[in-house]
Amino acid sequence: MKRCPQCNRVEIDEALKFCRADGATLVSESSSPGSEAGTTRLGSASQSNEIETSILPPKTDAGISRATGPTTALPAQTPAATGALAKRKTRKTILVAAAALLTLIVLVVVGVFSGFYLRAPSGPAVISSIAVMPFVNATGNADLEYLSDGITETLMSRLSQIPNLNVKARSLVFRYKGKETNPQTVGRELDVQALLNGRVVQRGADLILYLELVDARTGNLIWSDQYNRKQTDLVSLQTDIARDVSSKLKIKLTGADEQKLAKSYTENSEAYKLYLQGRYFANKRTPKDTSRAIDCFQKAIAIDPKYALAYASLALGYSYLTIYGDMPAAETFPKARQYSEKAIELDSGLAEPHLTLGILRFLQDHDFAGWERETKRALELNPNSTDAHRLNGFRLTFLGRFGEAEAAIKRALEIEPLSAVGNINYAWILFYSGRIDEAETEAKRSVEMSPDFWLSHFFLFNVYRFKSKHALAVEEFAKNNEVRDEAEAARLVRESFTKGGWPAFLATVTKEHAKVKSSPYTLATFYAELGDKDQAFAALNEAIAKCDQFIGFIKVDPAMKPLQTDPRFQPLLRRVGLPE
Repeated sequence: MKRCPQCNRVEIDEALKFCRADGATLVSESSSPGSEAGTTRLGSASQSNEIETSILPPKTDAGISRATGPTTALPAQTPAATGALAKRKTRKTILVAAAALLTLIVLVVVGVFSGFYLRAPSGPAVISSIAVMPFVNATGNADLEYLSDGITETLMSRLSQIPNLNVKARSLVFRYKGKETNPQTVGRELDVQALLNGRVVQRGADLILYLELVDARTGNLIWSDQYNRKQTDLVSLQTDIARDVSSKLKIKLTGADEQKLAKSYTENSEAYKLYLQGRYFANKRTPKDTSRAIDCFQKAIAIDPKYALAYASLALGYSYLTIYGDMPAAETFPKARQYSEKAIELDSGLAEPHLTLGILRFLQDHDFAGWERETKRALELNPNSTDAHRLNGFRLTFLGRFGEAEAAIKRALEIEPLSAVGNINYAWILFYSGRIDEAETEAKRSVEMSPDFWLSHFFLFNVYRFKSKHALAVEEFAKNNEVRDEAEAARLVRESFTKGGWPAFLATVTKEHAKVKSSPYTLATFYAELGDKDQAFAALNEAIAKCDQFIGFIKVDPAMKPLQTDPRFQPLLRRVGLPE
């Protein structure tokens, strides 16, 4: 038996060297009598689940029998006496055996309730739903947070390849990150049968992963294991974990399923770590972090030039730099196209590059039919791609097909119901279809989910602006600036509204937008509200030339109403690729 000197956790498995709770080195200690009674060792897939029972009698003094007491030299017996004695011995033997059996039962029962009899629960016969909970970074190094998050996401992605297994989305499980949770409570909230928990510990150049598969209905442990690997073996480690976990789910896999589960896009652990870093930054969805993500993806490709997934993420990152308004399309879109096509060349089964190509077909080529083809191809390759469903919803919204658009976005929200991006996209559809109050509710929900997501604040600004809730609109516009690290711009807009009300605010933001030209389309809406049609059309032409992400709303945006009767408006729709 071993004990953790930090948390006093007792480990019965003598093979363990480190505590599964905090990673501290275990120390040996002598076991109390009977404490080993009825133990089950829960470990790797190769370990047996059989119960090892060891009930040993206590030591006795010389000449003392535990069952019969002190021994005495007996005289020779007559046959009659011998028969009587035999009967008495038989009865005594039966009584002793019964007593021993009763003692055994008592010991086992006591052991169960005292925690010494560790029974491996059988768990669900077949697990059809699971949540991979955010792995805990127990390395003591906050800079390695990307590693624990990345391992979590990789396992989510791999397990989602298993047919008929519902794997909960990232946005659902990451809200539990850093929180103490009860397995049964989480199981009810996520509606899953099992939870996979993990802890990452670093020992020099080694990584130690502690995994537990828990029955979410009972809270009982189904399986646990410890993986000790060099950081250079990180890729194979992921494959081994995915294979071991899938075996414990008791789902029968075909050969093709096994291949998907074991697929690695790179064999180089350093390239893989850089990719995980890139994903960590990309998930923050800010221009600054997107640039950091791009840098990581580029370094990964430099190490492994055939890393298709890194090319796909790099392409999407470049397209987002323009969508976020930080870099002109002339600089980013050619790279996004190049890297998307390279990713498809290396791996035609990836859905992600088709999503990026769909964005380019729309914003750069103004080809709605081409956009539809790319989106459909992405959905064929990955029917559970929330990005594909959302982009399809955008396309249908731009065309004014609001019912179909709502169905597409709702499908994305079924897969990832707590996504701030998904909820703000849903709010857009509601807003442009005229359901303003519902749009306001969804926009507020998106802000609550992710207060640091700039797009949620910007859209809520537009809702309040349309409803003439000017004070609230100004505050959301300022918050949009703040989360984009534009504190001075936030100060200016608040100050202008305080001094001169809504007209002063409009004048200020119009002037500032004209300087930076981050979104010519947004600038056009300000000019339209001010009644300056010439400047509004000039800004719209610039929005088309610069591939402004919002240009697709031109046909359905109520902010465009003052311009719709102008003869210059319909030709703009044709240039964007929209029907008149």
